[in-house]
Amino acid sequence: MRESNKGGNAKARVVGSAIAGVSELLVFHPIDTVAKRLMMSEKNLIVAGDMGLSMSNMNSVIFREAKDHGLVRKWQSLFPGLGFGAGYKILQRVYKFGGQPYVKEFISSNFGDNFKRVFGEKSGKTMMAATAGSLMGIGEIVLLPLDALKIKAQTNPEALKGRGVVQIFREEGFGLYRGAGWTAARNAPGSFSLFGGAALAKQVMGIEDGRATWVQDGVASICGATASITVAAPLDVIKTRIQSGTSDKGGATLIYELVRDEGPTAFFRGLWPKLLVVGPKLIFSFTIAQQMIGYLEERMSPKA
Repeated sequence: MRESNKGGNAKARVVGSAIAGVSELLVFHPIDTVAKRLMMSEKNLIVAGDMGLSMSNMNSVIFREAKDHGLVRKWQSLFPGLGFGAGYKILQRVYKFGGQPYVKEFISSNFGDNFKRVFGEKSGKTMMAATAGSLMGIGEIVLLPLDALKIKAQTNPEALKGRGVVQIFREEGFGLYRGAGWTAARNAPGSFSLFGGAALAKQVMGIEDGRATWVQDGVASICGATASITVAAPLDVIKTRIQSGTSDKGGATLIYELVRDEGPTAFFRGLWPKLLVVGPKLIFSFTIAQQMIGYLEERMSPKA
């Protein structure tokens, strides 16, 4: 029984989630850099009737100083902040994917009857998974300093030039938690949608407590991630601009100026590259985490 193998469960959840984090980092860090740079851009990237100028603007925003170099140099320019990204992404995935099951089990043990009474037997389980994910998302602000440094390296590398990690943490201090409130506001609905959407998809596919296949976990992950990214996109743009360190303005001021100067569609800037990689990204992260955790739990379970 898995309940009698808590140590094995813990190891399986940590190792499985870490594998997912490493895999996701190696494949998707460049895409994340593109998304962050598009979010930070205040240029009009699309020029009506002039495709050449539009492509030039896009090339300048995405590749920056490497825009006039060859393909290899452009590709290398998409890997700033990889060290911070590695620390953040692996810890984040271990925390979220490995920790959410524990929170869900706690909610089920203490409030499960209430959820089932309000939402029904099956939907109650989905809501418990979503609520556990939302709580984990809010607590994720503990990792905010690493995320902030990763974003600065991707969008404002001059701010970190010539300083080591220890010096940066000493000088920045609690300034690295800038935007914590906006991050929590983004993570709560985003993580709720991620875990809730995935759980709902599994419910529709008729998967209960048993192991899902790779394809089933992949489909469920795509559904959850699509909902999560779309719901969190507006607040993600504000969070990114706050954390980049290029402005001292507060979130409310940034929202006002963004709507005034760039229009409401700017809230979804950078959404398309994220959505374009939702399927592969979750195959390499959420799906791998679920499959590896299940596999390792079975391998570590005491033999009957």
